[in-house]
Amino acid sequence: MLDGIVFEKHGIPAASIITDVFDSTGRAMAVAWGLPNYKYLAMPHPIANLTEEELNSRAREMAPQIVDLLLQGQG
Repeated sequence: MLDGIVFEKHGIPAASIITDVFDSTGRAMAVAWGLPNYKYLAMPHPIANLTEEELNSRAREMAPQIVDLLLQGQG
């Protein structure tokens, strides 16, 4: 998340992805780093126990949202 915030502050489009249980932490981090309206994506938690194929499947499902976020930007 912080990497995405730093990239965006330097004008580099980024798509941060967190798991849903960390939503309030992500929002607090965005506020703390001066981007209270920072847009990021969330996927269901947990991911550590997923197989490689399951994780790849989630990534494929999120790909359109990632592209949209990168194209729309933070504005």
